[in-house]
Amino acid sequence: MKRILTFSALAALVLLSASCAKSRLEQMQLAKDVTIQCAPAVLEIKGGKIPATITVSCPKDYFHPKATMDVVPVLVYDGGELPGKTLQYQGDKVKDNFKVVSVAGGSVTEYLVFPYVPGCEKARLELRGVIHYKDKNYPIDPVKVADGCIATYQLASLGGVYKRKPDGYKAIIEKSTEGRIMYDVNSDKVKKSEFESYSIEGYKYHLGKLQEDERTTVKGTQIVAYASPEGGKDYNAKLSDKRAGTAQKAWSKISKDAKDIEITGVEVKSMGQDWEGFQEAVEKSDIEDKDLILRVLSMYSDPAVRENEIRNMAQIYAEINKTVFPELRRARFVTSSEFRNYDNDELLKLAESGIENFDEPSLLHLATITKSAESKESIYKLAINKYNSDTARYNLAIHYLSEGKTSLAGAYLGKIKEQDADVYNATGVVAMRNEDYDLAAKCFKKSDNAQARENLVVMNIIRGDYDAAVKCANGVKGHNAAIAHILTGNYDAASAALTCKCPKSNYIRAIIAARKGQTAEAQEYLNKSCEKNSAFKARAEKDIEFAALAK
Repeated sequence: MKRILTFSALAALVLLSASCAKSRLEQMQLAKDVTIQCAPAVLEIKGGKIPATITVSCPKDYFHPKATMDVVPVLVYDGGELPGKTLQYQGDKVKDNFKVVSVAGGSVTEYLVFPYVPGCEKARLELRGVIHYKDKNYPIDPVKVADGCIATYQLASLGGVYKRKPDGYKAIIEKSTEGRIMYDVNSDKVKKSEFESYSIEGYKYHLGKLQEDERTTVKGTQIVAYASPEGGKDYNAKLSDKRAGTAQKAWSKISKDAKDIEITGVEVKSMGQDWEGFQEAVEKSDIEDKDLILRVLSMYSDPAVRENEIRNMAQIYAEINKTVFPELRRARFVTSSEFRNYDNDELLKLAESGIENFDEPSLLHLATITKSAESKESIYKLAINKYNSDTARYNLAIHYLSEGKTSLAGAYLGKIKEQDADVYNATGVVAMRNEDYDLAAKCFKKSDNAQARENLVVMNIIRGDYDAAVKCANGVKGHNAAIAHILTGNYDAASAALTCKCPKSNYIRAIIAARKGQTAEAQEYLNKSCEKNSAFKARAEKDIEFAALAK
């Protein structure tokens, strides 16, 4: 958009109304065809700067061949002035190094850039000049050439978008308590000693604790019987079934022996040959050449072939028969329960007595519900020191980003061993805030999560590369994507990117409507925004996007 001024508004730039040199300067005649063009006519802040292009077109016989002219572009804003570089011009017969404005006529184009300072939202660009002729100076009245400034890009979230990692704290914690009985080879009889084993005694003790805990609900028990993978598939299937039966009877005795235990929903399962348990036991064992056994398991799926191949390894088989098979001749009693975890109020109350014994998820969750910034920081640091928690390191870094402590955030992000999409994105935010845009772009692209894609949008907006910003905004929702589309004139896409009715979204919708000439709709959205947020009300009072609404 350009602003065009006729030369009648620029009379003082070239005509001396009263001076001793008037007769010599009469050639600098006013002409209706002389114009000043400014693009854009309404200035816009872009990448922290305010650019403008001014073109002055002069007719024939306008510029005195022996005169020179100094022109200072000045951005006058609410609270001060920003003078630009002095522009110097000369006539055909002046022997200097200024731009020549020929008596034959022509155009002069200047590219201006002003730094943004607060208050420039209400500004005007004017030209102030002085004509020099025969050692005399003739001041010129200022001429306004543009209004400004549009500051819509500042609505983008320049601090970056990021999210805290889940703390892993669960309202309901599922637990299981287990005991087991062991069988002799090829036997389904439960020996008396098994009822007094360490496993069963511990199992009964924990069952009693479950019953006593008012926060725990016992859900049920599975009785699972197995046979070690020796003696054939069919034989072991029958043996496993028999063991399931005797294990169920053993469970009845165990549950009666344990005081106050009332567990319903008992499920009995027979698993047959326990090849999964066999593989796990071999992997954990110290058996020589165990890799050879594992290779057999991976090569053959048929149980008979597996057993035969392993038996052929005579020395290895003897070791397996001694150390592995006995542990697989078993039945397991697995009781499942649910623990009702502490709600926020309860957790805060517990924290008053000390948090040294909190587990990692409890500490991380406590940090999220604690209001004090200092307390959040100390809780995260405790989780880091006690559990070497990378989640705590990351969430502490996010806390620092929210507090504006970018350097501290970067330091903790750098200590995380396993860099994932969230970490790359947060590292990119640190780089973006430090104006290291190359590193920021690299991190955001490597992350490629939803927040990183939105940050690529805003990073390019900050840099003033609106075309790149709108490419990154493809498929992205949110304020930043909407701003990118507005800045490139795609108002329908901007509207589609807004998904909520918050004050900021309504403010952006008001801008879209105003640019489309829908003043009534723009006013409606603006009212909704300003009613909910006083900051937007203050911004709207000086936002040139809504100049038409004030008329």
